[in-house]
Amino acid sequence: MSTLDPGFDLLLEDGPVLVVNKPGGVATQAPPGIDSLEARIKAFLKERDNKPGKVYLGVPHRLDRPSTGAMVFAKHSRAARRLAEQFEGRMVQKTYLAVVAGEVIPEQGTWIDHLRKIPDVAQAEIVAADHPEGRQAVLHYEVVGRLSSPQAKPGATVLKIKLETGRMHQVRVQSSSRGHPLWGDTQYGSDVPFGPQTDDPRQRWIALHAWQLAFRHPMTHQEISIEAPRPEPWSSIEVS
Repeated sequence: MSTLDPGFDLLLEDGPVLVVNKPGGVATQAPPGIDSLEARIKAFLKERDNKPGKVYLGVPHRLDRPSTGAMVFAKHSRAARRLAEQFEGRMVQKTYLAVVAGEVIPEQGTWIDHLRKIPDVAQAEIVAADHPEGRQAVLHYEVVGRLSSPQAKPGATVLKIKLETGRMHQVRVQSSSRGHPLWGDTQYGSDVPFGPQTDDPRQRWIALHAWQLAFRHPMTHQEISIEAPRPEPWSSIEVS
């Protein structure tokens, strides 16, 4: 049995499929020699399974560095390709929890925008529907909690979000543009801290958790539905 602390929680291992609970402040992928979730999983598999040489790990989707939650990976290329096809075909169900500033009204709804990545910057913005670089972004939300505390002036809303599309920083941009930035997301206008406090902005968290992930096993085709436990910063936040 490996004594290595992998730096993530393993939620499921079924054949070539791995589902892990990503910690906040860790990039999904990074150049060689730089810490990332991909590097941590590879190191874990190499030690646990006593693998010689390089370890293959397919990465069919990503989560933003400051977010947390369920991610699926593949231990061989055929499984990785089939999982990637599910994401590209919008066959994967992704449900997030988010804490956003202010009072979101109505209790449930759909946000539709067009987003584009700002050139040379790790940031996205809303553009007109006819913008040549714009891509439609659609999410559905439901209010599952409301918060009132000195920290959360003028209040905050806990949202359950189902993504129909998967654009860069989609939840963050769509929420912020409506006056509801995610807690901790200083990049998009938040002034409320969230998670472990650090001077390194790359290690900071935002209140966005990939809570549930549902997909088909790439080899057996069985339905898999995983719920990622909410990390410590969420412990005092009630979700109905």
